[in-house]
Amino acid sequence: MPWLDYNLLKTLHIISATLLFGTGLGTYFFMIRAARSGNTEALRVTSATVVLADWLFTTPAVIVQFATGLLLMELLGLSFTSTWFLVVMALSAFVGALWLPVVWMQIVLRNMLRELPEGAPLPPRFSRMVKVWEALGYPAFLSGPLVFALMVYKPWIA
Repeated sequence: MPWLDYNLLKTLHIISATLLFGTGLGTYFFMIRAARSGNTEALRVTSATVVLADWLFTTPAVIVQFATGLLLMELLGLSFTSTWFLVVMALSAFVGALWLPVVWMQIVLRNMLRELPEGAPLPPRFSRMVKVWEALGYPAFLSGPLVFALMVYKPWIA
């Protein structure tokens, strides 16, 4: 594929990884802080911003990450059946399996807050859902540095 430039692809891959991890960590932090504050107005603004950030940054970054990763594999002649690639894909699938329900929950939480009358207490379902949302984030974010290390060191590649 002579039209592909390795340095451009690698740069796009790194930028998309940065957006994925950075946006995710930032929105995670702010949503947890807002939820723990109990401030309904802060939660309304934060939850709407978290949903928007996922659509503007995280979703496109996932697409770019996957596409540039496959193109880099092809360009470098790396095997799609190598242990390294299979471990990276398994970790990515694991993080994706955590992310998809989180996205759904973020939308539900945002909508719950939009419908909540001014001054009304947060419903118990909201607090339960935030706890599950938070719990799903821990293994996802702990997997991030592992994926970065696999990208840098590329173990199992001869």
